[in-house]
Amino acid sequence: MAESITISIKHLRHAEGDVLPHYQTDHSAGVDLSAAVDGDVRIDPGQWTLVPTGIAVAIPEGYEGQMRPRSGLALKHGIGMLNAPGTIDADYRGEIGVILFNFSNHPFTIQRGDRIAQMVIAKVVKATFQRVEQLSDTARGGGGFGHTGVTTEERKAGR
Repeated sequence: MAESITISIKHLRHAEGDVLPHYQTDHSAGVDLSAAVDGDVRIDPGQWTLVPTGIAVAIPEGYEGQMRPRSGLALKHGIGMLNAPGTIDADYRGEIGVILFNFSNHPFTIQRGDRIAQMVIAKVVKATFQRVEQLSDTARGGGGFGHTGVTTEERKAGR
């Protein structure tokens, strides 16, 4: 069973009466966030917009809210998030907004109450950085972007 924490949430005036974020199934990792818009919001192909959710949260210290796109919007409509995953820090108390992008060739319209993103609450680990002259060796080394190739044959050939 997953660990549970309590998140304080406030409906902002323009979202009063809207549904609070909730898990859609017993094993969902994220809660869906809905659009708190006054009218239809159209996103043309290749364009983006900030969509308000009408909520503000108080995430406990040591946690973050990870903002992620919804897979159904991506698959069915080509709608994603520009800054995915986004982060809601524990000290942020403003309205949560979602920057949606239309990757498709067709306009997409968002209406009040549409589920537009999901938020996963995750623990945060703080790092201390230590300057060194050399890093430890690994099999990968400095191999980066695409160094393992795309096909099995490329990987075997080291391309």
